[in-house]
Amino acid sequence: MFKEKVKGLLDSALEQRKDLFLLSFTVGADKHIKVVLDGDDGVNLKDCMDVSRAIEHNLDREEEDFSLEVTSAGATAPLTLPRQYTKNIGRSLEIRQGDYRIEGKLIAADSDTITLAWKAREPKPVGKGKHTVQKEEQFSISEIDEAKVVLKF
Repeated sequence: MFKEKVKGLLDSALEQRKDLFLLSFTVGADKHIKVVLDGDDGVNLKDCMDVSRAIEHNLDREEEDFSLEVTSAGATAPLTLPRQYTKNIGRSLEIRQGDYRIEGKLIAADSDTITLAWKAREPKPVGKGKHTVQKEEQFSISEIDEAKVVLKF
């Protein structure tokens, strides 16, 4: 009952903010509420505070003893939703599918697939030596085991 009430308040808060979306929501046995958000333009402290207040101000601490944590996904958190891929177009991603790993620039994304581009050194078709070629590959989001944004410093 408590979890459903909190979920309803969370859904209502996110309905007001279409740019934010839910990555995970848990309520522990000790009534510790944890909400992890992401947004089309990222998530800042004010976004977390707004969602936290929308939940906390509608629950009565006299009736329920709870703790509440509202956070953003973090820069190195794995991408899990198609909407996260779309917002990261133009950034470098590292993709893992089983034993296959590839790093490239995310150049396209939709609800089912993403496209990565990268440069690779390959043997010349004729003669000795190697040359740099532009590679591009499409991946089905459902077949990706893990995808992370690669931070460059």
